[in-house]
Amino acid sequence: MAEKASGGVQSVERVFELLELITDAGGDVTLSELSSSTDLPLPTIHRLLRTLVSLGYIRQLPNRRYALGPRLIRLGEGANQQLGALARPQLKSLVDRLGETSNMAVLDSDMVIYVAQVPSLHSMRMFTEVGRRAHTHATGVGKAILAQLDDDVVRGIISRAGMPTPTAKSIGDIDDLLADLKLIRERGYSIDEEEQEIGVRCFAMAVPNAPTPTAISVSGPVSRVDQPFADRAVPLLREAAQTISSELNRN
Repeated sequence: MAEKASGGVQSVERVFELLELITDAGGDVTLSELSSSTDLPLPTIHRLLRTLVSLGYIRQLPNRRYALGPRLIRLGEGANQQLGALARPQLKSLVDRLGETSNMAVLDSDMVIYVAQVPSLHSMRMFTEVGRRAHTHATGVGKAILAQLDDDVVRGIISRAGMPTPTAKSIGDIDDLLADLKLIRERGYSIDEEEQEIGVRCFAMAVPNAPTPTAISVSGPVSRVDQPFADRAVPLLREAAQTISSELNRN
């Protein structure tokens, strides 16, 4: 096993490069698509893929495309739990200071998955469970994450996942979504205006420099989560996102 001058193990770096390329491609690719996306020699790619298939981290589909394998799920679930544990103090601080439910979600393939939550003490609150998956275009956290990505990447995610409309206020058109993402990039946070659940409003913000696209949010009934609430919540969300970012990138 060759070692790079930087001290890293070259074959390990190559394995993770392939896994990230497959992930970026939407979860499955052909051998030729991988070859065109990396400088690795074709025999090396084939050898690494064979090893990953034998271990269950990659699987070969009947059409000979390569897809992410089931053994990665366990690793991902463990990482999500650790990420949620790391962020929980900041989410609790948001709830203590704002009184509404706070969530964290990450991009998982073409959906968002909620990895942490601190609920509001109010009897009437948003009921999103940790582990729940949702479409990116119809959630505050999802739109905050999409706003960090190029429009072409967003189009790819939407083309694969679709655009169901959970409520009459949900965005159901890709051009309308891209226009909303442009506004989110300009103001620095997203708003879910009853797009996931009627009567619930959500303010969300991406966590900068996270190793995987990540966002945090505060959500509650529209009667309480109004513009004065936003004026208080946005600076606190920004502070919490920066703190979580620092924790994630601490060596």
